Amino acid sequence: MSKKAWGGRFDEELDAIAARFSASVDVDQRLWPQDIDGSIAHVRMLADQKILTAKDAKKIVAGLEKIRAVIERGEFEWDADKEDVHMNIEAALTEAIGEAGGRLHTARSRNDQVASDMRLWTRQACHSIATDIDALLLALADKAEAHVDFVMPGYTHLQRAQPTRLAHHLLAWCEMLERDRSRVLDAAKRMNESPLGSAALAGTTFPIDRAATAEALGFDRPMQNSIDAVGDRDFLLEAVSALAICSVHLSRVAEELVLWSSEEFGFVQMSDAFTTGSSIMPQKKNPDMPELVRGKTGRVVGALVNLLVMLKGLPLAYNRDLQEDKAPVFDAFDTVHDCLAVLTGAIASATFDKARMAEALHTGHLAATEVADWLASRGVPFREAHHIAATLVDRAHQLGKTLAELPLETYREAHASFDATVFDALDMETAIERRDVPGGPARNHVTKAIDELRGRLETRRGS
Repeated sequence: MSKKAWGGRFDEELDAIAARFSASVDVDQRLWPQDIDGSIAHVRMLADQKILTAKDAKKIVAGLEKIRAVIERGEFEWDADKEDVHMNIEAALTEAIGEAGGRLHTARSRNDQVASDMRLWTRQACHSIATDIDALLLALADKAEAHVDFVMPGYTHLQRAQPTRLAHHLLAWCEMLERDRSRVLDAAKRMNESPLGSAALAGTTFPIDRAATAEALGFDRPMQNSIDAVGDRDFLLEAVSALAICSVHLSRVAEELVLWSSEEFGFVQMSDAFTTGSSIMPQKKNPDMPELVRGKTGRVVGALVNLLVMLKGLPLAYNRDLQEDKAPVFDAFDTVHDCLAVLTGAIASATFDKARMAEALHTGHLAATEVADWLASRGVPFREAHHIAATLVDRAHQLGKTLAELPLETYREAHASFDATVFDALDMETAIERRDVPGGPARNHVTKAIDELRGRLETRRGS
């Protein structure tokens, strides 16, 4: 914008390259709803405090509402020469209502203005992400409930380890997402303090009512230190950190969908709506959407690193570097929103192969732990039982048999305690049901966990 706007301090106009370099309206214009809401709360407080006349306040509020309507219709002309969203709106206001528009900025600075706008925007974005997570949780709850009786290998080190239920595995994804949701909302709660009234860094000489503007904008309270209010962006660090953790979790879910949809696993069939083909190989059905979710994690983690590096060397209070907080924050929220939406659709439309999962239980000797537990339950020290079970696995491997296919004589050669009841323990459904502990894969605990998840989702929808 013209240097004349800053008064008589400057004799020369800003260099064209410098003006383009410093303009941010192409990024921060999406803050316009928060900027207008904050300005209306501010001007009404000024009128209540007799700092502005009621007549001027009424004109300013009416002017701001008209600008809101113009922007909502897509008819507002954003001007890079006016630098940012704040000056664009203020200039449009002054042009529309005249001198009264110039009084809007009484007792505030762009420093506390932008800090307030970002807190308002990020608070709302956090709640939106929580809603997105709930949509994915609902899709997972539906799939878990429909597949309680689907048994499959559980894995460690990507090696078949022990039998479990598909529903139990899906509920593990849900637990990660529940924590992600909690972290995002924790960040929203902690950032819910108002910087308005801090002005540039040292407050204002006008008799403002900071508590009134905080209440009008839904903040819990005014921030306690004006320097901190305008000079820090740790609330963005916390929010984007929560998003980065969530994105890593989504990447792990996506990775399993990619693996499970391969011919080597064959556990899941992704729908046509969330897969693509090959430009050269007609047979291909590629899980591109989960792969992109996995790939976009780098953008969100990068946004966090961006913010950390931007802040690490800044002295208090405000520095222009802080203008660079918006692009990574907006991108991180947009990316996680899209990833959650894509995974919700992909999972809701996926089909699971019960026979293929069950078949996978028959290779890899997943019943080995059952053998060791059977011995331990009969007084054999577990480490000895573990060793005995390992020798039986080795014997079965040599013979090309499963543990269930070994004769009882082979078991008795390994240890005299074995009797025919060991074969009951080798049944996969039995092995799962014996894990009848909270958090385990036994059917009653899985169905209870699904019911509890649905209850939480229902409560949150009604709140």
